[in-house]
Amino acid sequence: MNDQQLLRYSRHLLLEEIDVAGQEKLLQSHALVIGAGGLGSAAAPYLAAAGVGHITLIDHDQVELTNLQRQIMHAENNIGKSKVASGKEFLHRLNSSIQIDTIEARATTQLLDELLPGVDIVLDCTDNFSTRHLINASCVKHLTPLVSGSALRFDGQISVFDPRTSASPCYACIFSPEESFEEVSCASMGIFSPLVGIIGAMQAAQALQVLIGFGEPLVDRMLLWNGRSTQIDEIRISRNPDCPVCGKTR
Repeated sequence: MNDQQLLRYSRHLLLEEIDVAGQEKLLQSHALVIGAGGLGSAAAPYLAAAGVGHITLIDHDQVELTNLQRQIMHAENNIGKSKVASGKEFLHRLNSSIQIDTIEARATTQLLDELLPGVDIVLDCTDNFSTRHLINASCVKHLTPLVSGSALRFDGQISVFDPRTSASPCYACIFSPEESFEEVSCASMGIFSPLVGIIGAMQAAQALQVLIGFGEPLVDRMLLWNGRSTQIDEIRISRNPDCPVCGKTR
């Protein structure tokens, strides 16, 4: 690190769990953030501020007025602009020294097959089951750690799936892709504005832990956040040996 970076990240360097070696890992890391909406608007800025050296944003959507209640990467003057372009502007204002790539498209298996070999961690900040299952399957295939978050109404959840670890479940171990789930969205159900900030910030924290390699990330655990009671519950989750996604790969 140069002198400017030593000063910029000095509060990280004071933490023995991070120190110079950990910060250098972040500067050399590549994080893929899929979804530049509510969760991504909290997760991506903390990754950028913390010094993750390369961030790629994927989103196919444009900024709308209804997004501004919670998607804090976007502002009124960005309405009609692609979310990834708006997000890149915001992240560069936070940290102009990092590389930010954008892809204005839906996440597909083909796209992820192209990207994941060069990615160190994936943050799933999307809002539907089908895309989450697609991302999970790609991460299992490429042995890429996945930080998965979701938020709706007053309830949020977050977990880490690390296919590099034989005991780690994957997303499909919990929510089988062979079952049908009713798709619900904040457009029809509503969402508490700070909830996406809470879960998205937690996703960033988990990603930093995994990238640096300290503490106990939420592998084989899921946190459930209740915004009505301000209560956090934790449940243990186990790998399903018959999982159609990871059961035959490990």
